[in-house]
Amino acid sequence: MTGLVGGMSSLYSAVWSYCSNIAFFQKDSHVKSRQWRLVYAAGLILGAFIWLSLPGTEMPVTQVPTWQLILGGFIAGFGARYGNGCTSGHGICGMAALSVTSILAVIVFLGAGMVTAQLVASLG
Repeated sequence: MTGLVGGMSSLYSAVWSYCSNIAFFQKDSHVKSRQWRLVYAAGLILGAFIWLSLPGTEMPVTQVPTWQLILGGFIAGFGARYGNGCTSGHGICGMAALSVTSILAVIVFLGAGMVTAQLVASLG
């Protein structure tokens, strides 16, 4: 409704940039444009803590080895930066704006994910 793009990859880099500028006392002309992202990031973290504090909820556990999680995070992060956006930015914000680029990106994301899942499943 505001026209602001809430994709996670751009959110992360903007918040990191905002915090590093404050830490080094640099003058930044885009501080106001980044403040909403800081609030958005805090809301994501706060939402997770609220969810975990609800009765009957537990911390999710995975059997995936740590090295695979790190490698997967690196690959996903690299892909998000290389593709100028992540699945949340393209899939939620871009498609809602009827962006052809985002629609094509989501088709590629989903197709690559399905192919990868099938390959990994077939390898055991």
